[in-house]
Amino acid sequence: MQKARKESEMISDPVALPSGQQFEIQLGALRAVITEVGAGLRSFSVGGCELLDTYGPHEMASGGRGEVLLPWPGRIEDGAYTFAGSRYCLPINEQAQHNAIHGLTRWANWRPKVYEAQRVVMELTLHPQPGYPFILGLEESYTLTEQGLEVQTTAQNIGTAPLPYGAGHHPYFTVGTDLVNDAILHVPARSYFRANERMLPLPPPISVEGTPFDFRAPHPIGNLVLDTGYADPIFENGWASVTLSAPAGTPGITISMDSAHPFLQIFSGDTLGAAARRRGLAIEPYTCAPNAFNNGLGLRALQPGESFSSVWRVSATV
Repeated sequence: MQKARKESEMISDPVALPSGQQFEIQLGALRAVITEVGAGLRSFSVGGCELLDTYGPHEMASGGRGEVLLPWPGRIEDGAYTFAGSRYCLPINEQAQHNAIHGLTRWANWRPKVYEAQRVVMELTLHPQPGYPFILGLEESYTLTEQGLEVQTTAQNIGTAPLPYGAGHHPYFTVGTDLVNDAILHVPARSYFRANERMLPLPPPISVEGTPFDFRAPHPIGNLVLDTGYADPIFENGWASVTLSAPAGTPGITISMDSAHPFLQIFSGDTLGAAARRRGLAIEPYTCAPNAFNNGLGLRALQPGESFSSVWRVSATV
């Protein structure tokens, strides 16, 4: 395994960093930094232009920045669900809304399985714990290509019983505007979820037609508050692509999701602290809907030995 390289901004002992060891990969003008804690994406830049609304190496991740959401994204109502005839209760980590949110791996120490100049593969074994008594082998792969950054998540049931599974990612993107209001957003999705006061989706999704949440034609975000789940993305050649750009067109980013991602969450950060509010737009590819452990939308039941992979990509013009 290649020894971790230092970033100019790193302190001499990477183990002391709040997000653990930093794994930097680079290809030409493209650069990304992946963290030991949570296998998160802490930085993605092109030609020195940072495209993530992110946190520094001496800070703890906040607001879900760059985090991988496994084995479920979004909220689970009351942290409770029934699977294969058994009832389970997860720890409540969103106290105000009394939900379990964004999985169990965000604060785990992942290990580098592969570390090369332009690719890193992080791995984790998620062992049985309260509310999720299953064994899941996980790999998170980040690869820089001439087109941008490719992120692949692979999960394998390495236990003896079926298990529920979903995946998501939580990067916040910025295209240089002070607030997201002026940024131009394009979301090719036909429907969205209304949500209740606890931010849980109300199935079924309804058409975006005639609503403020219709971004099928690109337009500025404006003052619209987004913590919105989208469904029915429009796939072309197996990919659905969300774009975000500055008013002049550049910088611009494209987030492309494969067909394993039939859901998407868009979050404008209005519930974050004042310094971070609406500074970046979270564009979150999901393989299942929020609360999927209860509503079943997109939920995977992985059988013993079964694997499931999902891929999304980000490219940019600066």
